Amino acid sequence: MRLIPVVTALVIAGFLAFWILGAAGDAATNEEKLLAAAEAAEPTVDVVAIKSKAIPIENALVLRGQTEAFRKVDVKSEMTGLVVSEPLRAGARVSTGDLLCQIEPGERLVALEEAQARLDEAIAKDEAASQLSQRGFTAETAAKESRASLEAARTAVHRAELAIERLTIEAPFDGMLETDAAELGTLLQPGASCATVISLTPIKLVGFADENQVNRIAPGTLTLARLPDGTEISGYVTFVSRSADTLTRTFRVEVTAPNDDGTIRDGLTAEILVQLSGDVGHLLPHSALTLSDEGLLGVRIAVDDIARFRPVEIMQDTAEGIWVTGLEAEADVIVVGQEFIRDGRSIAVTYTERSALK
Repeated sequence: MRLIPVVTALVIAGFLAFWILGAAGDAATNEEKLLAAAEAAEPTVDVVAIKSKAIPIENALVLRGQTEAFRKVDVKSEMTGLVVSEPLRAGARVSTGDLLCQIEPGERLVALEEAQARLDEAIAKDEAASQLSQRGFTAETAAKESRASLEAARTAVHRAELAIERLTIEAPFDGMLETDAAELGTLLQPGASCATVISLTPIKLVGFADENQVNRIAPGTLTLARLPDGTEISGYVTFVSRSADTLTRTFRVEVTAPNDDGTIRDGLTAEILVQLSGDVGHLLPHSALTLSDEGLLGVRIAVDDIARFRPVEIMQDTAEGIWVTGLEAEADVIVVGQEFIRDGRSIAVTYTERSALK
């Protein structure tokens, strides 16, 4: 009598469980159908696109910069004293080792003679102490003290000789004077300027590349520079900075060019064209660029009436448009309406010419 109610309860529980699961499955299926229907019912979005083909990118970057002296140094005094040489005037050509400033020796010659005399005395004492030590007539420590005195005397002579040498200030390299040399009778102090020497042969051209350009420039790249008077000079990239300027966020690019006659001056404005390899890319209007949901820079293209996002890399920004890579050789790039659609959205495409875009 007790078994029948238990069996009945189990049967009822199983029926209820089956009914609940079935209802849940039907609800999920219905929800999927509703979502699919909603998507199917979502209206297409009208967009405007251009048919773009990859073509060779203009093979030169234009950098703004200026000329710089290949070498420039402010030659300074290391000693204190009066200048006793006639000054060379600004613009004078000098060669390595030419006299720029001669400082009066004062008592330094006397100091050198005194140091030399003490050295001679120390040499004699050291020889005598060494002989006595070898014969056992004096302690070894006395011989070592004598040798120390000898080395100190030699150091004093060397120091005095250096002081004499530093009284003569010479040109460190071939070039020309940018300033007059120190005037006769001028009292120079350590760190005071004797003259400024520059070398314009060769000449250095310095430009600044932004973060989108710098990776395309390498040492050895051919360049052509135009100066304000129309002069054109060719050269090669010799240095590309690895660190950006903290204020402008640009990278220093140095070019070396011949200037045998020295006619190109330091500080002239220069337009530097950097020759590049034959990359290919798409020339698109600036308005075509957009961001993906993940924040990637790119464009939206039309593929079988469906919008698709494609990330791109900017190669060059010009007045005619922006050169990008990362797309197929041919692409239908959406230029109007791309900001209002998501990836995978159905679109109705109207095509236009790039030249018609403002």
